[in-house]
Amino acid sequence: MNLHDQVEGSPWDNKGLLQSQELYRYVLETSVYPREPEPLKEIRAITANLPEFYMGTTPDSGQLIAMLLNLLNAKNTIELGVFTGYSLLLTALTIPDDGKVLAIDSNLESYELGLPVIRKAGVEHKINFKHSPALPVLDKLLGDDKNRGSFDFAFVDADKTNYGNYHERLMKLMKIGGLILYDNTLWYGTLAMPEETVHELMRPERSYLHGFNKFLAADTRIQISQVSLGDGMTICRRLF
Repeated sequence: MNLHDQVEGSPWDNKGLLQSQELYRYVLETSVYPREPEPLKEIRAITANLPEFYMGTTPDSGQLIAMLLNLLNAKNTIELGVFTGYSLLLTALTIPDDGKVLAIDSNLESYELGLPVIRKAGVEHKINFKHSPALPVLDKLLGDDKNRGSFDFAFVDADKTNYGNYHERLMKLMKIGGLILYDNTLWYGTLAMPEETVHELMRPERSYLHGFNKFLAADTRIQISQVSLGDGMTICRRLF
């Protein structure tokens, strides 16, 4: 039994947005798990036994990320927020052998839990891990003009209340036509709930994401699609 099967009453219990857990299980067992590479299964199992298991990328979201990476023929990517490395490993497995992932996270301990699996999968050479908050690394990248417009793809699953700051920097780093994916943009479904019914632990991010989603919808520099995988993911394509 995984740790998350034993935890009840937590505001983080139900990340999926489908109407029933049975339907979500059907999606996973029919379309996702049969195609999930073994190294990703290993990291998912490691993550499932952590108290913060809910921070991991859901495997159905990962399946979409892999398809988008392939459609872009992405080679130069960036990831803000790594945790145990599920989405990082997925990206490294998907991009070509000479592709690169710049991965940034201030939590080294969680990354090191998944690192043996990454090494066993033979893709560590594609990863440049920065143990740091994201904003200083992004600002340093922007200090060198050759980095501007050089990235194909970005996946953001970091501190939610900095998403707006990340967006402005990533827009300058993305190629025209490049994609930025923001995770958790429906915040466990709470954005459509009355605030008084939302657990107080979830309210600051809920409030911020309300504004961030409106900001993205009004940003004429991007084409967007908000999809209901995990607890919401917004796909942004840079237009100019």
